[in-house]
Amino acid sequence: MLNKLANRWKSYQSQNTQRPAYLLIADIIADGINSGEFQPRDRLPPLRELAILLSLNYTTVTRGYAQAKRRGLIDSRPGLGSFIRGKVPAVPLSGGSSYEMTMNSPIEPGLELAQAISEGAINLFTQKNILSLLRYQDFGGQADDKAMAKVWLEKQLPAVSMEEILVAPGIHSTLVGLLTLLCRKGGSVCVSDLIYPGLKAIASQLNITLQSLPCDEDGPLPRAFEYQCQTGSISALYINPTIQNPTTLTLPLRRREALADVALRYSVPVIEDEAYVALATHHITSFSELIPELTWYVTGMSKCFGPGLRTAFVKGPGKRNTQLLAGALRALNVMASPITNALATQWIGDGTADRVLQSVRAESVIRQKMASEILRDFTYRATPQGFHLWLLLPRHFNWNPAEMAVKLRELGVSAVSSAAFCTDNNPPDALRICLGGSWSREICAENLQTIAHVMHNPQHYGSVIL
Repeated sequence: MLNKLANRWKSYQSQNTQRPAYLLIADIIADGINSGEFQPRDRLPPLRELAILLSLNYTTVTRGYAQAKRRGLIDSRPGLGSFIRGKVPAVPLSGGSSYEMTMNSPIEPGLELAQAISEGAINLFTQKNILSLLRYQDFGGQADDKAMAKVWLEKQLPAVSMEEILVAPGIHSTLVGLLTLLCRKGGSVCVSDLIYPGLKAIASQLNITLQSLPCDEDGPLPRAFEYQCQTGSISALYINPTIQNPTTLTLPLRRREALADVALRYSVPVIEDEAYVALATHHITSFSELIPELTWYVTGMSKCFGPGLRTAFVKGPGKRNTQLLAGALRALNVMASPITNALATQWIGDGTADRVLQSVRAESVIRQKMASEILRDFTYRATPQGFHLWLLLPRHFNWNPAEMAVKLRELGVSAVSSAAFCTDNNPPDALRICLGGSWSREICAENLQTIAHVMHNPQHYGSVIL
């Protein structure tokens, strides 16, 4: 195996002189597997031995093996070394969905906060009657859950009535319920030209038409929205006004007021998806404040703690409408998990949620600064406290966004093509990059450097076959 790697190294060095050495090591392993020269369970040479043979430093070879492991090419076992995994079969998406939703994860809190989260969960189960959390409950949350939901909502909104609050099983499930409720008599939903892919999947499943609104640097154009409203076939406006996914845009107040004015004049309900609002440090008046009689305000905790905490908080436009949504959600979900609700209530009540939120913001700022340095030669949009980048590909670039995403995945970097978010069949030349997940800062920086190197030197990475 050592000689095979050495021979391939000499060949690769002459062809890929601009490519970082650690990426070449991973490329060599990948090609050896694809050609059949390297077989599953073949043992790779020790790091130090390979470093000496290739005249590289130990750290470079370590990074090369780490890159190969991230690509799923090798396994490493302490005390035993590293072994070839072989080809990993591709797993098709279940349910026939082609919408890309990977890597939309927040930055995970450090060890100290992780311990606080764990201790909070232990305290919950020592204080609560666990059997009561396993029983059926009324939809919308118990009284103490709603009280904590009110606390969380009022960090962004003025005083909220308990009768307008629902605790629901995640924002995505809430959107399913809202579209089921608002479009039960037909009609379309107005959306931005780039939106959360999950809404596209929901609309497709429910056979609901999405009417794409053209956007400028401030968001959807009010005149385009009014034109759609004049047709009389618009059932709702869906808007993600703060740190929008994927573009990271936050709509300024003047644009919110203009869109709210149109919605009010045509009595069009607004679904205000504020999944990321807790990350923002500057409050802008919400649609729920501008037109409370028409707005469904939806937020949650998954973008602070992680996607596993499927708890959403809904503030509806009045008691009766909130009860109607509760009925729709009850039919779809029966109820939100009482255990999950109790955990969210515990963490909001004891301050853990606020500490985690501060930690996520602080780490996001650090990683966004890293990105600004590494990607300084390129154009992208980002929010300091957010964990996404909307990266624009250079003009006359070799590949389109889908091809670029494929190439980056080959290199162990997950990125999402603009087509996944597009609603007007005209995706821009852009990618969404996520700085979140469980990555360390070092791995985050390494992946950003890989992106920069590919964009600087696309000619060294070969063609892409889709």
